[in-house]
Amino acid sequence: MKISSVIITYNEEMNIARCIEALRPVVDEIIVVDSYSNDKTVEIAKSLGATVFYKKFGGFGDQKAYAVAQAANDWILSVDADEILSPELQKSILEVKNNPQYKGYYINILTNYCGKWIKHCGWYPNNKLRFLNKHEGVINTNKVHEGFHMNNNQEPIGRLKGDLLHYSYNTISDHNRKIQLYTELSAKNSVEKGRSISLFKVIFAPRWIFLYHYIIRGGILDGYWGYILCKNISYESFIKYTKIRLYSRQKLHLAN
Repeated sequence: MKISSVIITYNEEMNIARCIEALRPVVDEIIVVDSYSNDKTVEIAKSLGATVFYKKFGGFGDQKAYAVAQAANDWILSVDADEILSPELQKSILEVKNNPQYKGYYINILTNYCGKWIKHCGWYPNNKLRFLNKHEGVINTNKVHEGFHMNNNQEPIGRLKGDLLHYSYNTISDHNRKIQLYTELSAKNSVEKGRSISLFKVIFAPRWIFLYHYIIRGGILDGYWGYILCKNISYESFIKYTKIRLYSRQKLHLAN
């Protein structure tokens, strides 16, 4: 088995080196698809042996699908630039490399939020299908919330030991910037599909989302940062729903 790792980037000079360094012991090729960064992302990636392609950003799913298409090997390991393979995960991938039992594998994602490892809030283990044979599965091309799935829904999927360490947000400002980006992409995608949102949902759904993540999903056990994260998860839903409501009304107005 030979493995190609795929990464999409835009201004990731603070993260890309440690991401690639953790990949090098286990993969045979590293593909980076860059959205024309204006920092040293590309320079660093190339210096560490990655092959870099350029593509104007068209949504997360579209970028990752393009990255997979550039990969020379059948087996794909998809990571983000702010993610690092833990030593246990590296070992687990090498074991699969020597003796694959499945055509795809889930990976647990452990997120670091403002210096706190989040073990609850519905964010852990947050397993995702990130390691698979590209002929047996496909990535959707959603602008946001992209993800792989197997061609055969009945295909059994393995689960790797260890965590993919996700250094997502160093500050609250980092999170707020991503909230604006993700909600913008998600809202426009929803409106394109004809979705609209009621005022009732705008008012009450974010409150329920906070309680769900903080109480039912155990965010309270993550202490202060668990509370802050759950509030921001709730805020993100509020912003997304208000944008959907706004853009759907604008679309209706233009149609009339």
